[in-house]
Formats: sequence, C-alpha cells, structure tokens
Amino acid sequence: MHNYGIRAATAEDLGGARAVMLDALYRDFGTGYVPEWHEDVVDLTGHYLTPRRHALLVAVDQQGVIAATAALDSRGPREPDWLVERYPSGETAQLRRVYVRPEHRRRGLARAMVNELVEFARADGGYRSIYLHAYRHSPGALDLWRALGKVVWEDDDGVVHFELI
Repeated sequence: MHNYGIRAATAEDLGGARAVMLDALYRDFGTGYVPEWHEDVVDLTGHYLTPRRHALLVAVDQQGVIAATAALDSRGPREPDWLVERYPSGETAQLRRVYVRPEHRRRGLARAMVNELVEFARADGGYRSIYLHAYRHSPGALDLWRALGKVVWEDDDGVVHFELI
C-alpha cells in the first residue's frame, strides 16, 4: 500500500472517482452505466458527500491520480424482501463502489479503504450491520469479501451477498 494516500473525497475528486467507477462498470462488469443500478455514480455529491452518514473515499497515487474508490451509504438492499428486512435502510451501512484500477490492484488498496469505511460506520453508532454484494466474476472481489465477512446468500444471477459485522 506504499505510495498511495487514502482520503475522503472532495468535490475536486469527483471527476476522477466517477471515471474509476465508470471504467469498472464497462470493463469489469460489462454492463456499462445502467441508471436504475448506478444512479449514485452520476450524483456522487448527493449520495456520498452531502449526507453525514455516507462516505466516499479515494486512493490517490504519487502523481495525484485517483487509483481506487470505496463508498458507504445507509441504504440497504432493494430485493429480495427477506434481505431487505434483514438489512433495513437507515440501520445498515452498505459498502459500494469498491473499485481499483487494474494497474493498481493487489496492493492492499481495497482492504485499506474498506477498513476505513468500517471504522466510519462503527463511529456513526447508528448502524447495526455492514452489508455488500459482489459479483462472482468481479476481479479479486470474492477473496477479499470472504476474508472480511461472511456469505449470507448466493443468488442465481451470480451475486454474492455478504455481511461484515
């Protein structure tokens, strides 16, 4: 993790953060931008910078280029109903947009950023749990999430749901 700085994103970081996110959506997931799934990527300020219980972190390399992102908000999952009940909005910190550019992977950035977000959620005092979902085909993701949490459910669409605390 040498040669990187991790910090809360500022308004000046949003273009670079959005670029990392969109690159991952197109390159790693092959979905591109889908408004009903990725509305937060367009409005990073409204989703992560303005609400006090939300956060967006960026990892910056020595040249000042954003190499990775990680976000947290208070929205639980949207479906299925039993998962929505288990992880209700307002009481659940959901990790989102944990993306690392390919040339910066395998350096501990995602783990370091997630650790900071977990501390942020704990300091909030209002979250009962930390939830996230990942795709089976996401590069390196499942190994990280299995090391940090437990699998709650694997659905038929290739999505694995995790709880961190």
